[in-house]
Amino acid sequence: MKLGIIGLPQAGKTTIFNALTHASQPVGDAVGRMEIHTAVVDVPDLRLEQLNEIFNRNKKVHAKVTYLDIAGLGASQEHGEISGPLLNQLAQMDGFIQVVRAFENPAVPHIHGSVDPERDIRLMEEEFLLNDQIKVERKLEKLREEGAKGAGREKGVVQREIVLFERLQTVLMEGTLLRDIELTAEEENTISGFGFLGRKPVLIVPNLGEDQETQILVSNHDRTRVINIRGKLEMEIAQLPPEDAQMFMGEYGIEELALDRLIRESFNLLGLQTFFTVGEDEVRAWTVRRGALAPEAAGVIHTDMEKGFIKAEVVPFEEFVAAGSMAESRSRGKLRLEGKQYEVQDGDILTIRFNP
Repeated sequence: MKLGIIGLPQAGKTTIFNALTHASQPVGDAVGRMEIHTAVVDVPDLRLEQLNEIFNRNKKVHAKVTYLDIAGLGASQEHGEISGPLLNQLAQMDGFIQVVRAFENPAVPHIHGSVDPERDIRLMEEEFLLNDQIKVERKLEKLREEGAKGAGREKGVVQREIVLFERLQTVLMEGTLLRDIELTAEEENTISGFGFLGRKPVLIVPNLGEDQETQILVSNHDRTRVINIRGKLEMEIAQLPPEDAQMFMGEYGIEELALDRLIRESFNLLGLQTFFTVGEDEVRAWTVRRGALAPEAAGVIHTDMEKGFIKAEVVPFEEFVAAGSMAESRSRGKLRLEGKQYEVQDGDILTIRFNP
């Protein structure tokens, strides 16, 4: 899972990146150039800790999430097509964490003269709308040329794509982001390679000042979530030794750090879930999309397991913990043998049977 941290200059993107990753990158935006910082972070999961205690393996392996602090987007008040290298980076993201400035700081003036989170969100959306519109128009031009020539792909296929992209063009011209429309599985597959920025899910992070308690923004959109965070404070806590961090958190009434909340919301936003495996030397957490069938989960572990999939031994995490062991889970009838149509559930402990 790759999440790009984006936002206007001086919004606090690197501050949030440091809070999430326990890094110490210098804060302050790169001026006039693209700059990217990357960190791979373990996904905290108490269930993995419990499994490790029960099985007492030599190693526990967390699921991973990659964060990229991406400077260079929205740096100008003049809207235009996003540069090629930056666009390539953005298109590779599974989703975005959009940091919007909600704090006042006279020493660091806002590039638009005032703090207005809703305006800043709108400005970024306009960037995405414009760039998606350019992509759609270029594709439509090529499709119409292809249809006029009458050679190459089947005419019906080309016409269906023209209808789809004309619909996308209309939606974009109306100012609607592509993540706000419903598409069929076939349509989703057709546009999957275009990396439309406005189609990607977004987790909006209003970056609050240390004394701000009020939730600045809320969202109930399926592909847009909001977490209000006191970024500078969370970054400072993340860089403290664990004992000092706990004391600080208590003083400010912070029950959990931004990392845990953001990852949890990121998983929900991207439609992801976790399953577990237990080997001779390790317990491991894996990430798979919600609704994935057992062979797909096997393929996350190794492609050979998906190709040669036979069955999966499955026990839900809660049932396993209640039983205390695999043997007891089996005797209670909680360990099941499932086939290719089994839909993996969050927290399942899987053992894959396959032909090598």
